[in-house]
Amino acid sequence: MRQKLQQYPAIRSAREFARRFERDDAGAVAVIAAIVFPVVVGAMGLGAETGYWYFKQRELQHAADVAAHAAAVRYRAGDGLSSLDAAATTVAVASGFASSSGELDVSTEAGSGGGKVTVVISETHARLFSSVFSSAPVVFGARAVAQVTGGSKACVLALSNSASGAVTVTGSTEVQLSGCSVVSNSTASDAFLMKNGSAMMSTDCVYTVGGAMTTSGLTLTGCAAPVERVPPTADPFASVAEPDDMQIQQLPCRTLDYISNSTYAFDRLPSGEEAIRFCGGLDIKGNVTLKPGLYILDGGDFTVTAGANLSGSGVTLLLVNGAAAKLTGNGDIDLSAPTSGPYAGLLFFASRKTTGLVHEITGNSESILQGNIYMPTGQLAFTGNSSVSGGCTQIVADQVVFTGNSSMETCALSSDEILVGQTVALIE
Repeated sequence: MRQKLQQYPAIRSAREFARRFERDDAGAVAVIAAIVFPVVVGAMGLGAETGYWYFKQRELQHAADVAAHAAAVRYRAGDGLSSLDAAATTVAVASGFASSSGELDVSTEAGSGGGKVTVVISETHARLFSSVFSSAPVVFGARAVAQVTGGSKACVLALSNSASGAVTVTGSTEVQLSGCSVVSNSTASDAFLMKNGSAMMSTDCVYTVGGAMTTSGLTLTGCAAPVERVPPTADPFASVAEPDDMQIQQLPCRTLDYISNSTYAFDRLPSGEEAIRFCGGLDIKGNVTLKPGLYILDGGDFTVTAGANLSGSGVTLLLVNGAAAKLTGNGDIDLSAPTSGPYAGLLFFASRKTTGLVHEITGNSESILQGNIYMPTGQLAFTGNSSVSGGCTQIVADQVVFTGNSSMETCALSSDEILVGQTVALIE
């Protein structure tokens, strides 16, 4: 055999090579490394990617939290959903939310004494190392809920955001407000102004966006001193729509004689709503009882002559095209607002389209006004010897002035609450 191998050297070399290859393990490491290294590198990359995604999830949740809080602040101020969405988006983007690769949704839920604002955020990202295992993108989501709570009831609210003395108490007036506060949205240093030592006001508290100038005639039963630099209080009736001017013009002009007859009927706006229109003013004389419904005063003044008696329940008096309330006589008034329908809670409603008007309750009129006196772009002045008592009245006007010998005893309504001093907190 050995002789044969010697005779065939090629065979002998092949067998020796096989034996050497069998004993040589130097290449095994390279083979194992080639197999294992991709797995190790992939695992390290996947770990790093997982940490990155965890960071992005935490960042997204933080963005949702601050966005919900920002939107709730705007909700407290009475802004609409579009403003809430804009505020939430701005704050979320500043906190790391990538709006180009994500979505943000804001929703609200009204509640007694406040409400909730929910923000839901999502982002979609392409995979990094994990794309080896799946091509599906990574979707992250975050949700946060902020709640508006607390607050003190108010029955006088001045909406002007800059007027000096937006709420003024002067002269020899005496104002008694039971169970409610006074609010001024003005940023002026004298947003609430008391002057003249004989002027007196008693109320739970005074809240101002700007400052308050008071005298010893101010009695506060619910706080130690006026609360300044508070957020603006929302207009509680900002969402109440006014009838269209063109539709109003299609109603016939009625007179005092028409409603003096107890059998009178309402006309109907093209929208289907029942109403009665008076053109160029209305002066109440004698005894008049209004049926429940909408009464539109188109221009002129609404007055009550001395000795007259005006009464009615479920009544809304809408003042349009420069119409102004001038209750300057000695007549007796006993009116209450509707408790349901589009104008629920509104006793007087002065059109937002007319600015700068002064509405007056003066003279010796003895009045019971149950409901809201809403004059968002005008000034409401209680002057002379007027008295408003015996009912729950809320005043919402651009500016409110108490002067002369007027006295006002009122309370906050159980519905249509005006809340001030509310807080915002994250609850989810």
